[in-house]
Amino acid sequence: MTTEPAFIDLLRTIATDPSARGLDDDAAVLTIDKQTLVLTKDMLVEGVHFLPDDPPADIAWKLVAVNASDLAAKGATPLACLTGHSLSRDADWDAAFVQGLKAALDHHGLLLIGGDTVSVPPGQARVLSLTAIGLPSVPVPPSRSGALVTDGLFVTGTIGDGWAGLTLLQTGKTEPATLIAAYRRPKARIADGAALAQVAHAVMDVSDGLLIDAARMARASGLAVRIDLAQVPLSPDFVATIGSDQAAAIAAATGGDDYQLLFAADAEAHLPVPARRIGGFTQGEGLTLSWNGMPIETPEKLGWLHG
Repeated sequence: MTTEPAFIDLLRTIATDPSARGLDDDAAVLTIDKQTLVLTKDMLVEGVHFLPDDPPADIAWKLVAVNASDLAAKGATPLACLTGHSLSRDADWDAAFVQGLKAALDHHGLLLIGGDTVSVPPGQARVLSLTAIGLPSVPVPPSRSGALVTDGLFVTGTIGDGWAGLTLLQTGKTEPATLIAAYRRPKARIADGAALAQVAHAVMDVSDGLLIDAARMARASGLAVRIDLAQVPLSPDFVATIGSDQAAAIAAATGGDDYQLLFAADAEAHLPVPARRIGGFTQGEGLTLSWNGMPIETPEKLGWLHG
């Protein structure tokens, strides 16, 4: 089976226009005459990105939010979208999905302007997609590749709540509600992204896991990155449910589904949004971890990869 990184490497041989950013960013940045657009596409697969018994309205919300999160990472304001939908055998399911889709689009300020529908054989997993278009807030939207060796590494919000919510649902639990909501209804940091685009050297959203995404930022920037796991922000409900020790922090930092903003900025800069410094960059390559300043082993799995 072709792995995700291997397939992206194949695509890089044909995605050579500068707007593709080397397929090494959250979104494409396309300039036509004097107008610049930010474009992104995410897909959700039943059994991979959502549970078969998740409410369809929540699935629709997540589909919109994960795309809006990519726009947020580029400091872009959501504008419009196109959707791709696998028709259900259950008309009520599709109706509830559309109701949830409208609520999510209204919340994020996205206009639905088109898309495509397909039917799938009985028993096949649903596959849902969205292509989102945004307007950048700065002339050159921040990429993943702009981190400097003197920068600190920062993250907004808390990490691990989405993973914890999924884990609870998989074990038949529905509380704490905040963790379930973090998994089913993530919130794109649109306003934070626009503010950070003014000061950050590199920005991306945390979707596949804090560690794997930090490693991607460092690699794109031609640097090494170090993270102190004891500094990774955890919510009170995460701590009460999962814990706050080293093992819990590793689970939070590798679980994914966070949709917070990870960014590189001057370590001494005044930040326009609340954020926690969790590490920094050095010359070299790779990811190194510590716990309260003491080196620890890097886990074999840094986050989520397809294939």
